[in-house]
Amino acid sequence: MVQMYTIFGRQVGSHYLSMGVLAALFGGGYFALSGGSKKPTQTPPINASSPDEADFIQNFLKQADADEKKAKH
Repeated sequence: MVQMYTIFGRQVGSHYLSMGVLAALFGGGYFALSGGSKKPTQTPPINASSPDEADFIQNFLKQADADEKKAKH
C-alpha cells in the first residue's frame, strides 16, 4: 500500500511527505517572488514665494508627466 517512514518517532506516509514538500516548494516560491509592499514616492515640498508660482510649478510638473507618458507609448 503506502510506504511508511519513521520521522521523530512517528510513522508518516510517503504521500504526506510528498504533499509537505510540494506545499513548501510552491509556498516558498510564492513568498519569495511576491516581493515587498511598494511605498508611494513622495515629491519634495514646493517652496514657492507666491501662490501663482506654486500653481505654475504644479501645472508644469503635470504637463511634464503627461509628455513623458506620451513619449513612452
